[in-house]
Amino acid sequence: MLEQVKEKAIIWTKGDFDSETQKQVKHLLENDENELIESFYKDLEFGTGGLRGIMGVGTNRMNIYTIGMATQGLCNYLKQNFSHIDELKVAVAHDCRNNSRLYAETTSQIFSANGIKVYLFDSLRPTPELSYAIRYYNCQSGVVITASHNPKEYNGFKAYWDDGGQLISPHDKNVVDEARKIKNISEVKFKGNNDLIETLGEEFDKMYIDNIKSLSLSPEAIEENKDMKIVYTPIHGTGVKLVPDTLKAFGFANIYNVAEQDVVDGNFPTVISPNPENAEALKMALDKANEIGADLVMASDPDADRVGIAVRNDKNKLILLNGNQTGALLIYYLISKWKENGKLKGKEYVVKTIVTTELIADIANKNNVEYFDVLTGFKYIADILKKLEGKKSFIGGGEESYGYLAGEFVRDKDAVMSCALLAETAAWAKSKNKSLFELLQDIYIEYGFYKEDLINLVRKGKSGAEEIQQMMSDYRNNTPLEINNSKLVVVKDYQTQKETNKLTNEIKDIDLPKSNVLQFFLEDGTKISVRPSGTEPKIKFYVSVKQDLNSIKNYNKTENLLDKKIDDIAKSLKLK
Repeated sequence: MLEQVKEKAIIWTKGDFDSETQKQVKHLLENDENELIESFYKDLEFGTGGLRGIMGVGTNRMNIYTIGMATQGLCNYLKQNFSHIDELKVAVAHDCRNNSRLYAETTSQIFSANGIKVYLFDSLRPTPELSYAIRYYNCQSGVVITASHNPKEYNGFKAYWDDGGQLISPHDKNVVDEARKIKNISEVKFKGNNDLIETLGEEFDKMYIDNIKSLSLSPEAIEENKDMKIVYTPIHGTGVKLVPDTLKAFGFANIYNVAEQDVVDGNFPTVISPNPENAEALKMALDKANEIGADLVMASDPDADRVGIAVRNDKNKLILLNGNQTGALLIYYLISKWKENGKLKGKEYVVKTIVTTELIADIANKNNVEYFDVLTGFKYIADILKKLEGKKSFIGGGEESYGYLAGEFVRDKDAVMSCALLAETAAWAKSKNKSLFELLQDIYIEYGFYKEDLINLVRKGKSGAEEIQQMMSDYRNNTPLEINNSKLVVVKDYQTQKETNKLTNEIKDIDLPKSNVLQFFLEDGTKISVRPSGTEPKIKFYVSVKQDLNSIKNYNKTENLLDKKIDDIAKSLKLK
């Protein structure tokens, strides 16, 4: 392997590569064998969403050359697919990460060198605004440079299609194939045409914010509670300007920022990980909220497509909500207000992913709103919007991993929009003399108390991958008759696309793309979803349990019972 790596590395010390890159590669060749191998032992894979990896020199790293080959592959495919269009158009955005501006400008230059019109944002912007731009300018594609909530060493290249959603089949595979055809960096057209690059600035932001504002359903509740104290942090990322501006546009007057985390910095100096799913990332915001007595805390990830929130419980203590709870609150609010405002005409729908709480399905069903389940990944939610555009009205949707959307002018999860609508939900609850926590309790009393947890089993290396594969095979071929003393009722296998009722032996087809996911539905309302991670060496177990809640007085007791139930299920599956 070392000799093969050296052969690949030596190519990077010659002609078509810039002098600084050549210098760094020579240093690795002479001084750092381990890093040399890591940087060149394989090519950074252009996956179904694009590239993501550690920044540095080499074929297995994020740099202008690996990004260049991916962009050229996308250009080649766009020209094939849209040969009937006189002027191809794309939008390009980037987040706060180190090198993001360089990568975005490089991408724009390559697009323009291929004769493609580019709308490039003048500085960092949220990922959902990129989706909005694609749709607004009728682009055929778009790219955002981001690695979402990955550690600071990472960056990424995420590709979109003409509907504003991330690439899905067949385009994802076709773009991958085109990118793989490029074997030499000389095939990439780096020398751009600046006449084809148009800059997007604050005027475009205003249009985006105005569209989000059009989603507001309770302006009177906001007016009544406009002084509600809200703490927001962008965690050094792209939400820094647009989230506060959007909250102000909605009418909220008391927005407190976390000054240290308003600093745009790809090193994310105040957090271990810039991930709003992690409690640690919200610590400074929680401290600020306790200092000023805020009702609501919100934090978006670096590219502002996901949001985590904290609310005050019955003891006036700030607690973090998980993605399922936040999603259920938002969908409950949206459906309730659509109903109250007379907007439910029988053609409305919501969408969630298969691993997201069934509470959202219950809320939709009880209100006669159609709901759709899709595979994990927001691109599949966007695909439903594309298929139903002009036929039905999308109320909202989301996934348990802290991503939500309302309206139809964006086709990816949107933390800018979600922050505004969640703040509005809090104002609406407050107008009814309730906190968000009390509203959540009301939902549990009406629909059942749902509790979810995600259990990850990490299995590294080749042997780990084989172990994960064997576990999936065992669950398929030796399906347990019961789990934690509750009978297995339904098994959904998305690999075979079959749903089997274990009590009646009835088999139905699953009308979703093939995916290596298994779901077990038990007699007591438990749902267990099992899937290997597509990006990390782990297998994921999503456990959802449910129990009736008859009175607020029983909330803590019921929550403890559900927590114990999740723990017992984990033990019965030998996950603990």
